[in-house]
Amino acid sequence: MSRINLQIFLGSILVLVTSVIILVYGMNEENRMAEAEKAQQARAIEQGAALFEAQCSRCHGTQGTGIAGLCPPLNDRYFFDQRLKEVNWSGTLEDYIVATASSGRLASTRPQLFPGQGTPAMPSFSEQYGGPLREDQIRNIAAFIMNWQETATLVAMPTPPTGPVVGTDITKELPQGDAKAGEALATTLACTACHITATTGPAWLPQPGQPGIGERAAARITQPDYTGKAKTPEQYLFESIAASNTYVVPGFTANVMPPNYANTLTEQNMADLIAYLTSIR
Repeated sequence: MSRINLQIFLGSILVLVTSVIILVYGMNEENRMAEAEKAQQARAIEQGAALFEAQCSRCHGTQGTGIAGLCPPLNDRYFFDQRLKEVNWSGTLEDYIVATASSGRLASTRPQLFPGQGTPAMPSFSEQYGGPLREDQIRNIAAFIMNWQETATLVAMPTPPTGPVVGTDITKELPQGDAKAGEALATTLACTACHITATTGPAWLPQPGQPGIGERAAARITQPDYTGKAKTPEQYLFESIAASNTYVVPGFTANVMPPNYANTLTEQNMADLIAYLTSIR
């Protein structure tokens, strides 16, 4: 075989092998694209989880099961199966999540159950509406929430108070409080998320140079800048929960505390919370 014929033969073999490789590669392209999409989705969910923890968990709970009397559950069978019908949304649930998180919500659609964190009921999170997050970050949060769809169970709706609501009269006589019950209630209402886990509100636990809220409450009402009406530490704590904007601790913002505790907590609830708070020294 001449050198030219050998080169032609080897070239033909190379072309054939290359064609086979391309064919095999092409036949597997769909699977590779699916794997790439799956990996991209996994990254979006992972990033969305971190964003949800930082931006959303304070009101919707760390596991997305909501906070009674404040914000609705998202990790909830009702949310995935019925929410779009409830609000008459014609698009997809993921787009609904993106739209709601982007622009926020001026007023709650269920104010008797979930009034939200203040005014507005839910803040805007997208940069387009003055919020802190980019569009892709909003999409990642939506991907994280949608990740609950397969495993979500029905979250029980909050029940009305089982006794007289406490109201805003901080001078009223309350029943005997139970500190342990108050601690459990503070955890359920996610008060601890803002006052212990994070610094959204004044810290309850002792800090460098200052005692816990149980002792600090007594000192607070004697400060020159105090504008509330409390005469005792217990009244100050009552006022801070039921009428939080009466006096806002310097360095913090008004309208962050849920505004409805006076109408959703019972007298026993308030007594328990005060007993718990006064025990933190």
